[in-house]
Amino acid sequence: MKLLIVDDDPQIGAALRAGFDEVGFYSQICRDGNRALHLAMSTHFTAIVLDLMLPGMNGIEVCRQLRMARIQVPILMLTARDAVPDRVSGLDAGADDYLCKPFEFSELLARIRALVRRDSSVKQTVLDFGDLQIDTARRLVRWAGQPVDLTPREYSLLEALAAHEGRTLTRDAIVDRIWFNDGVASNIVDVYVRSLRRKVDRNPAHKLIHTVYGIGYVFGERGETTRVL
Repeated sequence: MKLLIVDDDPQIGAALRAGFDEVGFYSQICRDGNRALHLAMSTHFTAIVLDLMLPGMNGIEVCRQLRMARIQVPILMLTARDAVPDRVSGLDAGADDYLCKPFEFSELLARIRALVRRDSSVKQTVLDFGDLQIDTARRLVRWAGQPVDLTPREYSLLEALAAHEGRTLTRDAIVDRIWFNDGVASNIVDVYVRSLRRKVDRNPAHKLIHTVYGIGYVFGERGETTRVL
């Protein structure tokens, strides 16, 4: 599980990260609203813990912008402001849950787990692109009805591209999502894309993985892009 913690209080951010580390969750800390929006747009997170009062852009606006971009990652709004209008504003902006400071970490953890379970239960489990079917629940791929043997990284790359159909994923965004920026060069993406094309993009009349030269890749039959991530 990969979480984004957005809070301008260094102590709270460090405490949350330590707590998530203890339960085996990877977390990334951000203290600025504008930076948080960029990260959430370009990186896949399992869930976001989002403070309301932030420099640059407040949490409500960050949440609203993500939902306008159709980023459906579960968002838990975290704030010291517990007035009903503040809670309503956060939920109306697209937040999935709301927790007021001070709080117990055990309650925050339980709420995050509940949001992730709920998100997983409503996601489409089979993505169908003509000859290509991706079963995201079982992490199985078929081409023309036949099973395709993919490595874990190949599968993660394919699912990331398919989940952002019609939107360009930059090489850096793919590295951050699949390799967690673990010191690998962005050209590793090209190697994995070549392998995927051989395995799951074999119909020359209906190509699915398209190169956006100098930027990255876009998934879709016509390769039309609406946003660069």
